[in-house]
Amino acid sequence: MGEYYFHLDQLTVGYNGKPLIDQIQVGIHKGEIVTLIGPNGSGKSTILKSITRQLKILGGKVLYEENDLHKLSYKELSTRMAVVLTERMRPELMTCHDIVATGRYPYTGRLGILSREDENKVDEAMRIVHAEELGSRDFNAISDGQRQRVLLARAICQEPQVIVLDEPTAFLDIRHKLELLYLLKNMVREKKVAVLMSLHELDLAQKISDHIICVKGDNSIGRFGTPEEIFSGDYIKELFQIEKGTYLTDYGSVELEAVKGEPKVFVIGGNGSGIPVYRKLQRQGIPFAAGILWENDREYPVAEALASVVIREKAFESVSDATFETAVKVLKNCEKVICCMENFGTYQEPCRQLWKIAKDLGKI
Repeated sequence: MGEYYFHLDQLTVGYNGKPLIDQIQVGIHKGEIVTLIGPNGSGKSTILKSITRQLKILGGKVLYEENDLHKLSYKELSTRMAVVLTERMRPELMTCHDIVATGRYPYTGRLGILSREDENKVDEAMRIVHAEELGSRDFNAISDGQRQRVLLARAICQEPQVIVLDEPTAFLDIRHKLELLYLLKNMVREKKVAVLMSLHELDLAQKISDHIICVKGDNSIGRFGTPEEIFSGDYIKELFQIEKGTYLTDYGSVELEAVKGEPKVFVIGGNGSGIPVYRKLQRQGIPFAAGILWENDREYPVAEALASVVIREKAFESVSDATFETAVKVLKNCEKVICCMENFGTYQEPCRQLWKIAKDLGKI
């Protein structure tokens, strides 16, 4: 237990004395990002609110360097932990500089007067998140993306050892999501803080996290492990109970459900060239066949998700006569053929032959 910097030791959380998740056993190291993922209502925010003392824990402990976090005074807690929540703050008559400066209050006297050193730390935090130009602006008059940067600056100002964030990328466009996570990752590397946060964006969680906690919503934690361990096989589909469509872990993308029925279009693709066509046909509700694709081709997982028929060959193998004959049969039964390839390599000679057959049949 002592090897962890921040430790959830048999933690039980819930509302009104009723347990929602039992006996959470998770450790976080310094300089590590741990992310909670799971369906809506599964308990991610409940865990974070219990850790930050907004909810009373129902069992177990939250340990910081083996000290019980819930026995610390609020002033001691605020010098060790910073919190950024999804609730939109509506402070009256406060500039962005004022908001960031509140991060220094745990270190000031009773009057809350900032020293020159405190002011320098406020300025430094705003520089880190690229918010210097926002200092004099009304906090209520800036965009959601700008607010998140300001709130992150406030957290930096506190000089915490642990940062807790509940959906920090909520309300942000893709540019600001990436910028905020880039800043967070840099801060973790440079200042060696421990970060615990929740994210809805699985692709971002997969890329930024050192470890991931899967919250199932059935009184337990589903899995705890590295992204490589969590995003493997069909576990994400099981965790979120996905019935329509699929999540491609290798791509970090969601694909809609394939159109069912006999294929009307045959797509000759490869090396990613067919992916835009697959998605367009899916949107148009047209069942299609894809092939011939090798199982190690970069577009094979997308074809498997979206095509009603995939003619495949094993990785690094030449196309067998049986596979080619199957492809020709399916192609001839289709009304139309779309060839996404401009040139064919040596191993793709069977695909070139399919293109020629389709051209001779007037289906291209």
